[in-house]
Amino acid sequence: MAASSVTRSATTPFPLNFVSKPSQSDHFPKTTLNFDPRFKPCRIALALASLRSDDNDRSRNGGHGHNHLVGGALELDSSALEDFPYDVVSKDLHTLPRPLSSTHLSNSVSDGPRLRVAYQGVRGAYSESAAEKAYPNCEAVPCEQFDTAFEAVERWLVDRAVLPIENSLGGSIHRNYDLLLRHRLHIVGEVKLAVRHCLLANHGVEVEDLKRVLSHPQALSQCEHTLTKLGLVREAVDDTAGAAKHVAFHKLKDTGAVASSAAADIYGLTILAQDIQDDCDNVTRFLMLAREPIIPGTDRPFKTSIVFSLEEGPGVLFKALAVFALRQINLTKIESRPLRKQPLRASDDNNGRYFDYLFYVDFEASMADQSAQNALRHLKEFATFLRVLGSYPMDRSMI
Repeated sequence: MAASSVTRSATTPFPLNFVSKPSQSDHFPKTTLNFDPRFKPCRIALALASLRSDDNDRSRNGGHGHNHLVGGALELDSSALEDFPYDVVSKDLHTLPRPLSSTHLSNSVSDGPRLRVAYQGVRGAYSESAAEKAYPNCEAVPCEQFDTAFEAVERWLVDRAVLPIENSLGGSIHRNYDLLLRHRLHIVGEVKLAVRHCLLANHGVEVEDLKRVLSHPQALSQCEHTLTKLGLVREAVDDTAGAAKHVAFHKLKDTGAVASSAAADIYGLTILAQDIQDDCDNVTRFLMLAREPIIPGTDRPFKTSIVFSLEEGPGVLFKALAVFALRQINLTKIESRPLRKQPLRASDDNNGRYFDYLFYVDFEASMADQSAQNALRHLKEFATFLRVLGSYPMDRSMI
């Protein structure tokens, strides 16, 4: 949105997207989508998903040198897949839907009465459970990468996306913070999911038969005490459900997987042990994303997420955060990310170089509240860039 100078009354609602000064971070490519009304959407399904990782995933997983499981990806014939029932439930691994990749994104428009919700991973992933908790009775659509889920919403292939943003043990998902800025989707809600890990294996396999265990690096670290006690060699892969799928597909007898109970049911595995995580307070917070923002209200607790950048100088960040403290607005999270367009800048006194940062902040207030509007007007006076990512109801449910 271009910068503009507008005089507003005290009761004028504050816009959800605005900038103070032009910044490279606010320049985004715009895509025009042309849809052919004669095109009949087909469902993407029917192929064995490959478990692959790229540099971004390795950075997000916080590990190096992990084993990567690669399955044979089939070429999709659109004529064979037309009208395929996407939400088929089957333990035959060949009939499970293949996660969407960037090459499979098309301009097909989401249709039908059920809300289509994208998540990252394969069937049985914790993200799928979060999507179903956020949108009961939805059609959960797996995507290979976080980027693919964002693009699927933007291209109208799905209606929503539910993606992780932070974990109580592992911290923030930095990749998704970066993607929030790169794309123009809006946060319309949040959902928290308790993560309960299980040790899975093929039927007939006992714990004593296992020599190694596969899972996502964070899942392995969260179950370190149990896995060490069992004497199992840990091997990291892209995701928990993908590990379960690999063990089931290859009918491994000496290898188990750390994944959810839902993954055990989907891939026909036996649960050898439940709740094997070292810390029972293992919760992941997910964001619900949509193409359009929701209208903020005051009838229930709301949270607002923003991102901004500042000029370098003593006390500038303190000054920025003070606009909320002065109005008794509680901050629930602050995250800093280097500004990629210009990561390093020389200091004015030539004593060195420093990073330019973007600051992501969550605060407990609705954009319908006058205090929140005034706080952001105040912040806009000295922020070099400011964008509201969303104002949405807080998840107050018992996890």
